[in-house]
Amino acid sequence: MPRVVLTTQRRVFEVNLFIWPVRVYYEDTDSGGVVYYANYLKFMERARTEWLRSFGIELDALGREAGIMFVVRRVNIDYHRPARFNDLLQVRTRLAQTGRASMVFEQKIRREQDSEQDLLCAGHIKVACVAIDSLKPRPVPRSILTEIFDDS
Repeated sequence: MPRVVLTTQRRVFEVNLFIWPVRVYYEDTDSGGVVYYANYLKFMERARTEWLRSFGIELDALGREAGIMFVVRRVNIDYHRPARFNDLLQVRTRLAQTGRASMVFEQKIRREQDSEQDLLCAGHIKVACVAIDSLKPRPVPRSILTEIFDDS
């Protein structure tokens, strides 16, 4: 699996590329028969959730046990080509940057059978870690960072 090397103020680390398959259903398309633009954000959200789940991190448990949740702070997305009903897509997710109370993800969506150059859309999504009760920023728990960056 491809790896990307990232740097932070504290250390250099490697994070694997995570790929999540998504099938386009009729409900995902607009009147023109292509995926409605906002649904790409839903596909990306699912992939980030599954990325965390792949580390054994469940969002509902974070809320109950740590009193935190992740909220989208910023989205920058570019649309290149349309996806259509019944396409099998790949949502590729990489952690691009971490901050004290945030994570930035690079996400790309393409059809499963297409080459790397046949990009449908690409985005950078910044998520903030906040307290559930106050919605104020909270540091990303060390346990999460440890799980993500554990080399074993």
